[in-house]
Amino acid sequence: MYAVIATGGKQYRVSVGDEIFIEKIAGEAGDSIQFDQVLAVSDENGMKAGNPDLEGIKVDAEIIRQGKQKKIIIFKYNAKKGYRNKTGHRQPYTRVRITKINA
Repeated sequence: MYAVIATGGKQYRVSVGDEIFIEKIAGEAGDSIQFDQVLAVSDENGMKAGNPDLEGIKVDAEIIRQGKQKKIIIFKYNAKKGYRNKTGHRQPYTRVRITKINA
């Protein structure tokens, strides 16, 4: 059984026990969260897809940790103009474990 959920502007295909990295959401490690924007569910009876999402189906998850990804460097440069700009960015994320699909 798997489900397709939407969170943080992205879509994820998840099954029970999967650990995924998603855009940062509020909460501490050990908290449980619920995704109510479920786009599709597949089980032994077949596939159900919503338009745009399914009503009454939710996916339960547990927050494992909050963190930041590796730093990326943004370097802007104009030749012969004396312009250089170097900045960095670390994207925050939340790691979650899927505990239950309520279908």
